[in-house]
Amino acid sequence: MRQAQRSRTTSESSVTVSINLDGTGQSDISTSVPFFDHMLTALSKHSLIDMEIKADGDTHIDVHHTVEDTSIVLGQALSEALGDKSGIRRYGLAAVPLDEALARCVVDVAGRPYFVHEGEPEGQQYHLIGGHFTGSMTSHSLESIAFHAGLTVHLDLLRGRDPHHIAEAEFKAFARALREAVEPDERNSSVPSTKGVL
Repeated sequence: MRQAQRSRTTSESSVTVSINLDGTGQSDISTSVPFFDHMLTALSKHSLIDMEIKADGDTHIDVHHTVEDTSIVLGQALSEALGDKSGIRRYGLAAVPLDEALARCVVDVAGRPYFVHEGEPEGQQYHLIGGHFTGSMTSHSLESIAFHAGLTVHLDLLRGRDPHHIAEAEFKAFARALREAVEPDERNSSVPSTKGVL
């Protein structure tokens, strides 16, 4: 069973995450950051990873702490659920459009955290999406997931104008690439690395 539950409590937030890598994309998500809930729901739906995520934080100050801490715990849960990574495809690639926006993501479940994010138009990082979620939080959230799950992620926005469309295309591209990377490989039950470990 490729499942995990992780939690984390600090003076800034309290987060609990439960996931099932072999799910159907069902989710129950409440972080008190509405647009982030929307993005995590899309991440669950398009990765086919069942997710239950509950977070409370000091959003009266800023959403930063809650988004960051939720992403950290989600990454930790992904790492735990993957175990020794035997029998997975390891690599995933996806390109996802949303109207005028087009995002491409490559994921390697390498055990080596790395995150590259390029192509967003100047000003995207400052835009308040939904009145709360700063555009820069897309990069920060996905980087935090990648670092704590041990993923190498290359995310490129190929084109886009609308800040909402850009962020959503990027989350969905990550979701689809992650889905492919963590899926069981019918042709290989061993760890997909010449080193024998990931």
